[in-house]
Amino acid sequence: MDDRQSIDLAAMLCSRLCHDMLSPVGALSNGLELLAMETDPEMRANVMELLEQSALISTNKLKFFRLAFGAAGGFGEQVEITEPKALIEALVADKPSVSINWALAERTLAKPAVKVLLNFAQLAIDALVRGGTLDIGAEVRDGACEIVVRAAGPKIAFDETIGKALDGSLDRSDLTSRTAAAHMIHLLASENGGGLQYHKGADALVLGAVLPQGEGMIG
Repeated sequence: MDDRQSIDLAAMLCSRLCHDMLSPVGALSNGLELLAMETDPEMRANVMELLEQSALISTNKLKFFRLAFGAAGGFGEQVEITEPKALIEALVADKPSVSINWALAERTLAKPAVKVLLNFAQLAIDALVRGGTLDIGAEVRDGACEIVVRAAGPKIAFDETIGKALDGSLDRSDLTSRTAAAHMIHLLASENGGGLQYHKGADALVLGAVLPQGEGMIG
């Protein structure tokens, strides 16, 4: 990837982050305005509760983006599996219609694998517009990390252009902020000698990755 393409991808990822943060941060701003005008104790208590919820959502999203998109400098080359697990659970905390089944065989994963796992989980959660089940698995076998995320439920929503960005068949000129994250993990997998694939059915979306476990994995 040349410098121009790198800059474009970074700009698209920033646009995606800003888009996702706009709602909870906007809710914080609106809540503070209401709090400044409201004098009724009960209403103030309700506003404070909404502010706390918005602050928690904002914090969870920033933690997610830090590890899913960023350099995650606070972590070593290997990340405790509890970190991505907690971030994914936070993403579905306000989605009672979504349940998660875990099959995580490893105590730690390399940063590239964690980034793929988190981005897969985000795509799968977005696909469950009417709720459903997430099955999330990761294990290291025969020198490679294998990751599978399956979203099952009614009316699976998945943009095929995101799938093309995942498997590398989307032309770079067609990249947008919606497909930038998928393209990023495709590049990450390719640079580490691995690959991504997906399959969308009527009631399920399956996302899979194989990433060789080498000492020089690029995170």
